[in-house]
Amino acid sequence: MGSLSKQEQVECREKAEYANVNWDELGFALTKTDYMYVMNITEEEQKFFNGTLTRFGNIEMCPSSGILNYGQGLFEGLKAYRKEDEGILLFRPQENALRMKIGADRMCMPSPTVDQFIDAVKKTVLANKRWVPPYGRGSLYVRPLLMGTGRNLGVKPSSDYTFLVYASPVGNYHKGDLNLMVEDNVRRAIPGGTGGIKAVTNYSPVYKPLTEAKAKGFSDLLFLDASTGSNIEEGSACNIFILKGNVISTPTTHGTILPGITRKSIMEIASDFGYQVEERAIPIKEVFDAEEIFCTGTAMVVKSVASITYQGKRIEYKLGAETLAQKLHATLTGIQTGLIEDKLGWTMLID
Repeated sequence: MGSLSKQEQVECREKAEYANVNWDELGFALTKTDYMYVMNITEEEQKFFNGTLTRFGNIEMCPSSGILNYGQGLFEGLKAYRKEDEGILLFRPQENALRMKIGADRMCMPSPTVDQFIDAVKKTVLANKRWVPPYGRGSLYVRPLLMGTGRNLGVKPSSDYTFLVYASPVGNYHKGDLNLMVEDNVRRAIPGGTGGIKAVTNYSPVYKPLTEAKAKGFSDLLFLDASTGSNIEEGSACNIFILKGNVISTPTTHGTILPGITRKSIMEIASDFGYQVEERAIPIKEVFDAEEIFCTGTAMVVKSVASITYQGKRIEYKLGAETLAQKLHATLTGIQTGLIEDKLGWTMLID
């Protein structure tokens, strides 16, 4: 992979046209864009420096690398949004940088500094500017990866690491109603494990039950806690909230639940709306009399749950424009796209 020439860098900055994409048909799948950002660290160097933009493409690594053999890897997910005036906003990228640092500490990995992380994300977005969807028609999903890439055969932390950022335009993560099935056998995470960080190893174990649930017509799974099997925790890639009266409850992040950045933002917005927001253990039985249930995540944003099925019993919930979930979604996306004034300093204008 070669670094961009000065001429390519100039062309990248000057490109203002949109890529040839049917923006209205975007789903949540990879669309190959133009560039990615790569930064490496060796055992001798001790810290990351001198990252470069390169053409998007395959990468090479040793078959004995830590990411391939032992799953020593983390990822993040954030989005860039087009404003009405064609400016581009990032949403709380410093939170992603800090979360990667926490995950890296848990996985015995060095991590980029907050400034390095944000700089890499900015450069990746601007290099792929023509792939940022028009205002209101999607977003550019940005995926930072931190991987152990050293040549280690034994079970130990890698000697070398790669920080890589790529991007893809995306639309809705889940199209249609969100119907969840409670997974009563498989546990997504255990106390003392890695459920509270975005380790790459957290996700493939849910493939089998998720595939089986989708074959039965469900959109996603709702996992229960490993300790008791009686409290709800989260979906395969999203946090969950329940509404009863003026109280919004969400499971506590105590090491088995990912502390979502969208989750955190929605809690703050809901509090500003006057709701009482609680983090606590939520018994599965409470889903039976909830007024609303909704999920949050970078990919999903905020989406109402249409139904939950538990041990053969199906519970349906309120949907539509009058739901709290819709109000929260409109407010959050309004801030993310610059339609609503950002009084909290969450957005970062990069163009």
